[in-house]
Amino acid sequence: MLHPSYNDLMNVANSDVEPGEHPVVNSRYSIVLATAKRARQLIDGSVPLVDGNYPKPLSVAIEELSTSAIKINSEEDDETEDELTTLNAASEENPKEVSEI
Repeated sequence: MLHPSYNDLMNVANSDVEPGEHPVVNSRYSIVLATAKRARQLIDGSVPLVDGNYPKPLSVAIEELSTSAIKINSEEDDETEDELTTLNAASEENPKEVSEI
């Protein structure tokens, strides 16, 4: 069994959502994607945001999520972030094109 449980992680991820708003996390799948993405960042050299001796990057990512050291962005935020990443990459390749956008 996973500790903390998926339900606990979903509650932490949705703790900042105001009543009546759409929750950030609706399923276990969102938790899996977010922690896997963070684990990849840790593997690539990111500094862990929690103290402790965890055997694997995924364990660190789960602990970071459960202590609210990281937050899961909504899908709308991810789309905006992807657009900004695309614009930044384009500006590095050809600055003139981006300034015309």
